[in-house]
Amino acid sequence: MTQTINRGALFNASCLALITTAFSFSIRAGILPQLGDSFGLTAEQLGFINSMWFLGFPISMILGGLFYHIVGPANIMRIAFVTHTLGILMTIFADGYTTLLISTLFIGFGNGCTEAACNPLIADMYSGTTLNKMLNRFHMWFPGGIVLGSLVSKFMTDGGFAWQSQVWVMMIPTVAYAILFFGKAFPKPKVEGVTSVSSNFKAMLSPVFIFLFICMALTAISEFGPQQWVGLIMGSSGASPMLILALTTGVMAVGRFFAGPVVKALGQTGVLLGGAIFASIGIFLFSTVTGPMAYVAAVIFAIGVCYFWPVMVGAVAQRVPLSGALGMSIIGGIGMFSTAIFQPIIGGWIDASRASQSAAGLAGDALELAAGQETLQKMLLFPGILIVLFIIFFIWQKGSKAAVAAAH
Repeated sequence: MTQTINRGALFNASCLALITTAFSFSIRAGILPQLGDSFGLTAEQLGFINSMWFLGFPISMILGGLFYHIVGPANIMRIAFVTHTLGILMTIFADGYTTLLISTLFIGFGNGCTEAACNPLIADMYSGTTLNKMLNRFHMWFPGGIVLGSLVSKFMTDGGFAWQSQVWVMMIPTVAYAILFFGKAFPKPKVEGVTSVSSNFKAMLSPVFIFLFICMALTAISEFGPQQWVGLIMGSSGASPMLILALTTGVMAVGRFFAGPVVKALGQTGVLLGGAIFASIGIFLFSTVTGPMAYVAAVIFAIGVCYFWPVMVGAVAQRVPLSGALGMSIIGGIGMFSTAIFQPIIGGWIDASRASQSAAGLAGDALELAAGQETLQKMLLFPGILIVLFIIFFIWQKGSKAAVAAAH
């Protein structure tokens, strides 16, 4: 007897799992200064802790992409629940730097499992225009969940709640998605026979894929670098770091909802080039303004980075179609892996800048603001390189077929 597929429950569970990912990103960004104070950690050590989130993500996402049809989405989501729960509990009861490293790696691994399982799961449940609509609605919940998590973190911090209480909040969507997934029948995977893993790898050796691979490493750190360090960098700017993060991701959520028409109008190459320009302007403003103007910088930055991730993945789908689902997993994986590598580097920049600014006689909030703004100026390097690369890509791909909206 065939069990009925409850598409609504499976889709809602997928969204809750993505909200868990978003909470783990935004709440951790909000408690970063408290973790540093509680355990006596340097910014570089906090950077290594951050990097575990971005390291666990691509490992599980790529493994999930390779073995999705063998293991199945139900088992991948069971692994996600176990690793999410372990990571959250280990963070709450952490006794030092090493425990925080391991716990954040677990959370990142669970997040990658969510991405690996839910994208093909939704693709197996829907087709045509409905599929595109549902994937858009699913991926809205990463920036949308960051908005919610940022506000939760701000109000709990302002209310004097301990950082452990904020981490407990992550368990709410975790338990909710586990309950919704429990006992449900999952759709049978649509195994496409037109390409094999070997042909996927051959396609990934093409010049276009290699070029996009390099660009993805830079688009990801351009997006996640400033966002992940917003609490530490913007804390002395006269603006609320968590409100900046909430505003940024709120604009991104709205932007991604309308990604289809935007990409159709400007083309993938035009959107990517425009995004790099806006991201550069936004980061530059972050590094020079204080007070309410920081919120203006946040909107400009958000417009720049909101289309990077979905359009890069869409560019792979359209321009290197034979790379298949594995190619899209690899592109997403390098984005997260790049961010993992750069996190401790950014932390080191902050430490070095603090030392030089302190030697120059600055102290207190003035020291923190100067160090943060100097670090942001160094982060301008990432979108600056992208402007050059995307101009090359725009010219290179000018004669190719017009981009089809592939935002997800």
